[in-house]
Amino acid sequence: MNQAFPFLPFIIPFAGMLMVVVVVGIVFWFKTREKELQFHQEMRIREMEHQRKLKELELEIEKTKVRQAVDRAA
Repeated sequence: MNQAFPFLPFIIPFAGMLMVVVVVGIVFWFKTREKELQFHQEMRIREMEHQRKLKELELEIEKTKVRQAVDRAA
C-alpha cells in the first residue's frame, strides 16, 4: 500500500491543516458579513433619522416664512 501512495503520510496531515484553515476562513467570512449587514442597517437608521430631521426643519422654515408674511401684512 505504501508503494502505491508514497505521499500519503504527507497528504493526510496537510489535508487536515487545510481543512482547519478553510473552516476558520468560512467562520471569519460569516462574522465579517454579519458585521457588514449590521453596519448597513445602522447607517439606514441614521439616514432615516436625518431625513426626518430635515423634514422637521423644512416645516419650521415654512412656519417662519408664514409668520413673517403675516407680520409684514399686519
